[in-house]
Amino acid sequence: MAKGYWVSVYPAISDPEGLTAYNELAGPAVRAGGGRVLSNFGRVVAHEAGITERVVLIEFDSFEQAVAAYESEAYQKALVALPDGFERDFRIVEGVD
Repeated sequence: MAKGYWVSVYPAISDPEGLTAYNELAGPAVRAGGGRVLSNFGRVVAHEAGITERVVLIEFDSFEQAVAAYESEAYQKALVALPDGFERDFRIVEGVD
């Protein structure tokens, strides 16, 4: 079965402190959904149209598990805690089996 991944790219983070409430809720929600953080706050080398801001990569045992974790009540509460004006490019992708 192919794994599932959450891929988040943050074009700009103008108020890192504003993410505290989200992070406190999102971390436990991701772990409860079976997610494992593979990359967070690491170095980034951007090419082509890429940006060098924060990239987060989270792995799940399956694509379906990744979708279910996003749709979970716990993660939906975390999303409400994102600050106004916050921007990110978020995707759930299926890995190669």
